[in-house]
Amino acid sequence: MIDWNPRHVYHKIFKTEAETEWFLNNICTTEWNLSIDKGKPFAVAVKELCVVYPEWSKEIEAFHLRWEEMLGGEISGSVEILREIQDAGYPVYGLTNWSAETFPIAYERYKFLQTLDGIVVSGREKLLKPDSGIYNVLLERYGLKPEDCIFIDDNLHNIEAAARIGFEAIHFTSPSGLRDELQKFMILN
Repeated sequence: MIDWNPRHVYHKIFKTEAETEWFLNNICTTEWNLSIDKGKPFAVAVKELCVVYPEWSKEIEAFHLRWEEMLGGEISGSVEILREIQDAGYPVYGLTNWSAETFPIAYERYKFLQTLDGIVVSGREKLLKPDSGIYNVLLERYGLKPEDCIFIDDNLHNIEAAARIGFEAIHFTSPSGLRDELQKFMILN
């Protein structure tokens, strides 16, 4: 739904794509970011990483200080599909790996998030997809049954976890691919 990517910032900081990729693969890694998405405060995560890599402190701090620049915008085709699903009368819930500190920024910026019937944010729950616990929070909080739900995600591990719990699961690769999959379920025309 949202084009979030740290490369939007680090392409401005580093001179080459290779430097950006090295930094994101070795310093501000996906695993490190997931610790923030799981509830570690940004200030703590940044401070800890700066202690390990003091020579990269300025670049590490940019992950937090320039976080809003990582928001590239709505994935328009996806938002259109969301609206079509809602217009057809289906409830839609969000289940996201996202920092509790930064999710409110996105929630305010992207009005479509405010139209969801409910949202579970990993940083608030201290649980991450694909841990089954976060799916169970969604189900229990909103009185849902997995067999009555279609779970959509761009991460294959999250899809596999949802399927094990009993969700119908769609691996998002593009808005057009999602549309095709939802038509199979007769959700969209």
